Amino acid sequence: RRRVRSFVLRQGRVSRAQQEALDELWPRWGLPFETCGNDPTAWFGRIAPLILEIGSGMGETTLALASQRPQQNFLAIEVHGPGVGSLLKGMADSNLDNIRVMRHDAVEVLRERIPDGSLAGIHIFFPDPWPKARHHKRRLIQPEFVHLLAEKLTPGGYLHLATDWENYAEQMLAVLSHEPGLKNTGTGFVPRPESRPVTKFEQRGLRLGHGVWDLIFERPRAPEAAV
Repeated sequence: RRRVRSFVLRQGRVSRAQQEALDELWPRWGLPFETCGNDPTAWFGRIAPLILEIGSGMGETTLALASQRPQQNFLAIEVHGPGVGSLLKGMADSNLDNIRVMRHDAVEVLRERIPDGSLAGIHIFFPDPWPKARHHKRRLIQPEFVHLLAEKLTPGGYLHLATDWENYAEQMLAVLSHEPGLKNTGTGFVPRPESRPVTKFEQRGLRLGHGVWDLIFERPRAPEAAV
């Protein structure tokens, strides 16, 4: 059976500034998958709630959220060179030290580097929609992957998804609703939280009349013992 991966590697032009950031800043904030181990405390040098972003793109959302929440640690997973370089440059320009970056398949990162019950939150914003029906099996949000995500959340931790493809939004809602380890925080889709920045890509779509659908599920806390 074909294994779903978190990305499709599409070559893009890396600007000079992005390449300089990759060369100079990756040793400081990059986490090599093969050697980084599986201790988030060691990655950041402190104990703090850990937020995972799968597919950080050019890094604008990651930078905004990490700036808003200095008390949290952020692990951004992105494989494309221009995006990683842009994020690293933004971290240096903004003097942010609560972000680390991995260039690897998120499925393998979750299975081999993220301990169960260790994530306070997971963000997956605008994943590849694979719009053709025959390609829907390649979509990231599938039952097996969502079960893996649920296992990595701490009780009370949340999973926040967003997409501008209505068909994919409906699939996301169906898959998440059938995962016993997650509970919807609303009655279906939720309004975009003010905390989620609107990306340039999203702004362009909204101007064209595209819809955007947000979903926020959480891993339920264990019921308190009766006194």
